[in-house]
Amino acid sequence: MSLRILQDCTNIDWELVKETLKRVNMGYFDAETHKKAFENSYTVIFIFDEDKLVGFGRALSDGAYQAALYDIAVIPEYQGQGIGSMIVEGLLERIPSCNVILYAAVGKEKFYQKLNFRRLKTGMGLFKNSLLMQSKGFTE
Repeated sequence: MSLRILQDCTNIDWELVKETLKRVNMGYFDAETHKKAFENSYTVIFIFDEDKLVGFGRALSDGAYQAALYDIAVIPEYQGQGIGSMIVEGLLERIPSCNVILYAAVGKEKFYQKLNFRRLKTGMGLFKNSLLMQSKGFTE
């Protein structure tokens, strides 16, 4: 494995980003929406094995004290090899003074707990499709 880290949106195949999110059972939109989301983020990270995109993530932040991680995904055949941790740690390095929140894909909570994330007792969400989010286990 020859991993390469990219911390900008140069030459990204946004259709592949969409397909990756779909493959790992995360929320996804059309390629152009993902392009806009990543380009408007505070920081991004893409991990390649040679020229193959194997994982990515992004953070929204005020750059002072609050941030949120989104769209952290690693293609299934590369999971369990430390790439997810590289993504999270790479994002956190760019927001060192911030409190960080995220909502994990159902079943991935233990991965984030290993990286020192803890469950929120007062977390709340307002979703465009609240019934879908409830059926997927994100809300009560």
